[in-house]
Amino acid sequence: MAAAFRSLLAGRRLLLVLDNAASASQVRPLLPATPGCLAIVTSRHRLPGLTIREGAARLTLDVLDQDGSVALLCGIISAYRDGDDPALVAELASLCARLPLALRIAAERAAGRPLMNLADLIGELRDESGRWEALTADDGDESEAVRSVFTWSYRALPSDAARLFRLLGLHPGPDFSDMAAAALADVDARTARRLLDVLAAAHMVEQTASDRFRLHDLLRAYAAGQARLEQTRQERDRALHRVLTWYLHNADAVQARVAPQEPRVALVPADGGLPEPRFADEAQAMRWYEAERDNLVAAVRAAASGGQDRLAWQLAVVLRSVYMTDHPLQEWLTTSRIGLEAARRDGDRAAEAELQESLGMAHVQAQSLETAVGHYESALALRRDLRDTFGEALTLNGLGLLELRRRNLARAQAAFESSRALFAALNDGFWELRTAVNLAQVELELGHPENALGPLYRGIEVFRAHGDRRAEGNALRLLATAELDSGAADAALAHAEQAVAIATGIRSTAAEAYWLLALGDAQRATGHPTRAQAAYRRAATLHGHLGDRARQAAAWDGLGQACLQLGQARKATDCHRRAVATYRDLQLTWETAQALAHLAVALDSAREPQEAAQARADALGLLVDFTDPRAVRLRERVVQRSPQDEDCQ
Repeated sequence: MAAAFRSLLAGRRLLLVLDNAASASQVRPLLPATPGCLAIVTSRHRLPGLTIREGAARLTLDVLDQDGSVALLCGIISAYRDGDDPALVAELASLCARLPLALRIAAERAAGRPLMNLADLIGELRDESGRWEALTADDGDESEAVRSVFTWSYRALPSDAARLFRLLGLHPGPDFSDMAAAALADVDARTARRLLDVLAAAHMVEQTASDRFRLHDLLRAYAAGQARLEQTRQERDRALHRVLTWYLHNADAVQARVAPQEPRVALVPADGGLPEPRFADEAQAMRWYEAERDNLVAAVRAAASGGQDRLAWQLAVVLRSVYMTDHPLQEWLTTSRIGLEAARRDGDRAAEAELQESLGMAHVQAQSLETAVGHYESALALRRDLRDTFGEALTLNGLGLLELRRRNLARAQAAFESSRALFAALNDGFWELRTAVNLAQVELELGHPENALGPLYRGIEVFRAHGDRRAEGNALRLLATAELDSGAADAALAHAEQAVAIATGIRSTAAEAYWLLALGDAQRATGHPTRAQAAYRRAATLHGHLGDRARQAAAWDGLGQACLQLGQARKATDCHRRAVATYRDLQLTWETAQALAHLAVALDSAREPQEAAQARADALGLLVDFTDPRAVRLRERVVQRSPQDEDCQ
């Protein structure tokens, strides 16, 4: 992520605003090292490490001055109250320590009681200040003022709204939906919305969308404190359990739409009276997931830290199927690690196997291939020990995909064959065909597209019948590649376009980014290099956001070929050099050799024969260890030193 961020900043002049930082360590990875870039960091803490190590210039902001504080109060209350004594307004500002958040809450309270004398309102606030002085003698004036205003407003809430406010302090994240609030409070959706309206009117929550709200972090801490004071431990645990099971069941409903053929978990029963979640289609399911992404990670953490281990690992297992569609690597790794430890504490070895495999998948996407091997092997040992034949077949399929990434084609083929045999023994035709499609990919890598066409056509038909849009799109992408290799460029273009349309329809950024590479290849082959440039550029951008540097490099490599097709030799060499540098950094030998071969062709066109010769020599040195037919053909083309042989795929 840090490397992708540095790449994004390269050559640009940006002002970066890092708001509400908690610590110097949170800020450091985001500080730009590029000349012409600056960062502004805001925080309620002094962050001395930034001034000592990074040379930051500290500017301490004071609270609002008296005139500004009075202006803020008057701007809110003037439409609701007439004739307030300016001296009393100034006194109210002083009681709020001239802090904007406290001033806004106090102003809303005054505006909501237009017939009450301001002196009486100030008296109430002074009473709350006295209570806090007795309880928190060591705190500063600002902290005391904030708590006093919070308590003053909180005590004015109706009891049911005050209860919801307290429970919101237990919510795993600061942003939440009205349905999550309903789950927390164990009320129906209509009641939750009514109570949230009361809280929003009092500025105790902020409405951010028609059905979403957030708590300022100070208010959230205050609400959590009130929950500890006024709710029993059992009540707090039950509220947390209700909202966590609500997230679990909604995430499972997302999985039912986006990955219907993936194994399902026997869920912890939902706790509460809310209706069972359902999504009309995959797009609606992904919209819910996108809105709740941060909360889902926080929910896994909250379940684990709250002693609800079964909920923690079940959330992590369900989320794996969703993460497979969008590859949010840090979230995937974080939830799987927490879930794995929770499964071990819970003594559930089957769940442990699921999460070992999940970590293997995530590390494959992160290009940490050696680490991925260890997780897959652990999962396979657990599956076999548990005599889980279906799970063993799934893990072998995953191992095959891992070996494909490592270009160990014989091992990949063996793993897929073993997986297919187990699925056949289980009479699971769907998964047997999924594995056959993966075997078709091995045939493509070996340079045998004719062997791949049959399984791919069958796969597309079956996946379409089962409604598995992701599997259908992936098979269409592979079919386009097979057709390109067979010389059927027009058919390849049509199928690549269908694949990308599926990716956008199911709102899968990862699928769109990857399948755009096949579209760009087909557009080049059909004489549309300008369109291909657009496809590769979008693929590079999306892979950059996803943190998949290997596939981002593939997009740059394809872009270089499209540029060369348009006679833009200098641009082509720049693109290929970026691809080569990334592949080398990731230690991807095969991909580096391919990109070097493409670079050599571009350098020939740019009339740089010496550099072209060096690129060819480097490519040949890397190709020594590859003996498959496709590698042999690539080596032959490099040896021929023929500039017109542009397509070295």
